[in-house]
Amino acid sequence: MLFSLLLLAVFTSCSNDDDVLNPNPEPPVGEESKLEGSLAEDRTLDPSVEYQLTGYYSVAEGATLTIPAGTIINTATGTDVFIAVQQGGKIDIQGTADAPVRMKPSGEGVWGGLILLGRAETTAGADAKAEVNDLIYGGSDSEDNSGSINYLIIENSGAQISADSQYNGLSLYAVGSGTTIENVALLNGEDDGVEFFGGSVSASNIYVENLQDDAIDWTEGWNGTLSNTYVKHTRNDFSTALEADGNDVQPTITNFTAVSETGGTALQFKANSGAIITGLSLSGYDTSIELADKDQGDFANIQIEGIDSNPNKAYETEATVDVAIFSWVQ
Repeated sequence: MLFSLLLLAVFTSCSNDDDVLNPNPEPPVGEESKLEGSLAEDRTLDPSVEYQLTGYYSVAEGATLTIPAGTIINTATGTDVFIAVQQGGKIDIQGTADAPVRMKPSGEGVWGGLILLGRAETTAGADAKAEVNDLIYGGSDSEDNSGSINYLIIENSGAQISADSQYNGLSLYAVGSGTTIENVALLNGEDDGVEFFGGSVSASNIYVENLQDDAIDWTEGWNGTLSNTYVKHTRNDFSTALEADGNDVQPTITNFTAVSETGGTALQFKANSGAIITGLSLSGYDTSIELADKDQGDFANIQIEGIDSNPNKAYETEATVDVAIFSWVQ
C-alpha cells in the first residue's frame, strides 16, 4: 500500500510539472478569428473561418499575410479599424471569380479599408508620414513589391481620420511596380475608392460603385497604369469618377468607363496634373473634364486618344469596358 501511495505521489507531481512546462491551453472559442495588433511572421488565414477585424491590424516588415479564396473578414467600424501592410511586409490575396475575398463591416457604419505602404518614389520624399497613424512610406525603389491582390471586394470604407480627412477603400502609399493589383471592387464607401500616393504600381480590372468622394484618385506623382476600370454612380453627392492632383505627371489610363445616373463631374484635374487616356467612355455626366485650378492646369496635359482634351466634348462613346467582366461582384 505504501509503495502504491509513493507511485501516486510521483505521478501527480509529474502531471503538475507538465502543466507548468506547457502553459499554452487551447484558445477560447473564436479567439483565432480575431484580427488586431501586429503580425510579425507569415500567416495564412483559413477560408472556413469568418474573421473579425476589431482594430488596427499591421503586417510588419518581413511578414506576409496570405488570404485564400473565399475568405470573409468582418470588420468593426470606426477610426481605428483598418489593415496596414508596412514597408517590407506583403499581402497575398488569392481570391477567384467564384470565391472572391471580401472585407466588410459586420454592422452599420464604415471602417478604414486596406493600406499598402511601399518604398517607391513619391514627391512627399523618403520616409514620409501618411495621414493615417503617421505610417511611414516612400523611398527610391520603383520596383518595390508589397505583394499581390486578386479578386477582392471592399465594402463601406471611409471612416473619419480627422475633421478634414477620411480613409479610402484601398490606399496605395508609394507602392512599387513589383506589386500586383487585379480584380478589385469597391462598394458604397464614404470617401475615395482607390487612391495612389506616388509610387509606380499598376492596377487593372477595377470596379467602383457608389462612393461618396472620388472613385479613383492620385497624387504625389503616381506614374503607373490603370486599365479596365468601370465606375457607376447612382447617389447624387459623389465628387468625381477620377481626380488627379499634384505634379505635372501623366500616368496611363486605358479603357475607363464611367456611368452616372445623377449628373456630376466625371474627370477633375488639379494643379499641373495630367494623364494619357485611351478608351474613355463617359455617360450621364454634366461635366466631362474640369480643371480645378484654372490658373495652373492645362488641357494639353490631358491627352485623350492622342489629342488635347476638350471640356466641351462629352466623350459619350460606346463603353470600352464590359461590365459583365465584373459579374463576380455581388
